[in-house]
Amino acid sequence: MFCDFTNKPIIGGTPPPPPPPPLSSEIRHERAEFPLNCSNLVNHTLVFEPKESSTNKTCPDYFRWIHRDLKQWKSSGITKDMIERGKPIADFRLVIVNGEAYVERYIRSFQTRDLFTIWGILQLLRLYPGKIPDLDLLFYCGDNTVIMKSDYKGRYAALAPPVFHYCGEEAALDIVFPDWSFWGWVEVNIKPWEEQLRAIKKERERIKTWSVSEKYILACDSMTLLVNPKYYDFFSRSMMPMQHFWPIRNENKCRDLKFAVEWGNNHTQKAEAIGKAGSKFIEEALTMQNVYDYMFHLLNEYSKLLKFKPTIPPNARRLCSETTEQGLLKEFMVQSMVKSPSDKLPCALRPPFKPQAIKASVKAKEKIARQAQAMGKAGSKFIEEILTMRNVYDYMFHLLNEYSKLLKFKPTIPSKAHRVCAESVACLQKGLWKDFMVQSMVKSPSHKLPCALPPPFEPQAIQASLDREDKITRQVETWETEYWKKTKP
Repeated sequence: MFCDFTNKPIIGGTPPPPPPPPLSSEIRHERAEFPLNCSNLVNHTLVFEPKESSTNKTCPDYFRWIHRDLKQWKSSGITKDMIERGKPIADFRLVIVNGEAYVERYIRSFQTRDLFTIWGILQLLRLYPGKIPDLDLLFYCGDNTVIMKSDYKGRYAALAPPVFHYCGEEAALDIVFPDWSFWGWVEVNIKPWEEQLRAIKKERERIKTWSVSEKYILACDSMTLLVNPKYYDFFSRSMMPMQHFWPIRNENKCRDLKFAVEWGNNHTQKAEAIGKAGSKFIEEALTMQNVYDYMFHLLNEYSKLLKFKPTIPPNARRLCSETTEQGLLKEFMVQSMVKSPSDKLPCALRPPFKPQAIKASVKAKEKIARQAQAMGKAGSKFIEEILTMRNVYDYMFHLLNEYSKLLKFKPTIPSKAHRVCAESVACLQKGLWKDFMVQSMVKSPSHKLPCALPPPFEPQAIQASLDREDKITRQVETWETEYWKKTKP
């Protein structure tokens, strides 16, 4: 898989050699590139020297959740014993000493999740050489969260093992880390994030689609219909329902989805605005530079909690970016490889959210979600009770009757017209066409009169209806504005 400095496969390996001496400081503010030399498998160490004019911008808002994810160990710190206690849960252990990475594997991960996660960390070391502190961490590559808060309450709180994972939830202590697919998902042929995002941008200029997923779909410029998730990833906690996506209830998916599609079709401009806001968030806040900076700050803040000096485990193997992988694995790795050290400082990490800001954020999200759900319930009720096929036929009846009253001539049969009947239309069809016609065929005449057509709306009633719709829309926008104000420090 990965290789050590002796030009042997990593699974064999030898004891790690001493760290190489630092290069001369003659390289200054140049974008010197790392070569990729697969016939000479060695690491290439360059110095991180940002431009003198470089200033670090402020990190996106979602970086502040780093403090929250590490809060469990803020007072106790992280001990060697905690690491040992978490080993049965982890897929692998990663140790960084003097800027070099070492891995100790415990189980075989699903697909290539571990491979591309480790690959991403190696690229971070290349982007900010010499700036990642010594650390010792455990990583779990499965789907479900594993460190549950309920197991570490009271006097057991100090025993919680710190385990990195791709997602978190309110009931868990898993430390959320960017998932492997940012560097490629070989098994489903999803390219590294920057390549995939370019492809999505190109494709969305050609097609508009409804969306039912997260990271990739949010970038599509279409309004994302997001089923209320149990889990969150590292960036999604700063996304807002009705601004970046439309929330769908887990327990009522079909009705909510149906209403959301109807609403989007009837409010295309508002739906497009939600879609564009979601895409803008993904494109501007989820760049690879920000992904690496998130990793940089998370690992730095984590390292500050260690109560011991990391050492290389006896069964660990040293890693380098050069690999012996072939096919798509190698292609994706080459595409996502960091070619040279950054010439800019990482973004500046903001302080933790205040507890009241987190509480306000949760309340605001819940309030907007409830509003959307109320709209969904009302919309579903409207669809189920008002949009029956009986009412569809009665609407057609009255529309055609009112239309006929406007005719100033007696209709006659055009010379080239052909008589049609249900049998002549349906009987000539085959497959699904015939199936659907037979299913929707009226089997007998109605034994009830059509509904009574009400009189026209008064002009003021139409205007009042438009004003009411506009008022409700402004109310939702006000809630969003209040949310963003309350979440500022």
